[in-house]
Amino acid sequence: MKAILLAAGVGTRIINDIDRQPKSMLDVGGMPLIVHTVELLQKNNMDVVIITGFMNEVIEKALKGYDVTFYYNPFYAVTNSIGSLWFAREEFNTDEIFVANADVYYTQELLDIIINEKKDIFLLSDRTRVDEGDYFFMTRDGILEKFGKELTRKERNCEYVGIGVIKNDWVPLFKNRLCDMINSGQYNLWWENVLYSFVGERPVYTVDSEGCFWSEVDTIEDYKRVVDFCSR
Repeated sequence: MKAILLAAGVGTRIINDIDRQPKSMLDVGGMPLIVHTVELLQKNNMDVVIITGFMNEVIEKALKGYDVTFYYNPFYAVTNSIGSLWFAREEFNTDEIFVANADVYYTQELLDIIINEKKDIFLLSDRTRVDEGDYFFMTRDGILEKFGKELTRKERNCEYVGIGVIKNDWVPLFKNRLCDMINSGQYNLWWENVLYSFVGERPVYTVDSEGCFWSEVDTIEDYKRVVDFCSR
């Protein structure tokens, strides 16, 4: 499996609380978050690709000596993650691709769920975090039906974790749709919008995180939650 980490964004909701550094450089258990993630993925025999943008040189310095492929999005300030992923489109040349936002903290326990899942396409979700969260899904029988930040409590039944997997025949489908969306000027969307565009056209599955700890570091409160977990 090839892992693609999206690490180009500025992180506007937390940047002023963390001395204006990339979120993926925050310390978790004595090392930068992105180093923790790269070591975890490589321990599981994944090839790691990272797309940088904001303060790219800081991330590259932290990962000096690691076997990582870098791409740089020079337009990170005006594109969203779909634009960053497009810069690594040539990496969609394998049968299994793991795509994750680089500001998500997770451990081997969560990664085991991902690795052992047989579905060809899925987004990781958390049914225990539905009352409060950042971005929500409504699923039926494990198939994505609705998605968004503004879904009401009745319209949602899980939170999105920030990780997706694309396998087999889905890989060229995804790549072609990604390129079509960029070519039509939709560079200000999230990378997940590529998958959302298939909803109603063909099943896009979700897989529950089964109570594993994870946190996408969007706010200083998110980061404190990770620090507390690492200090146990």
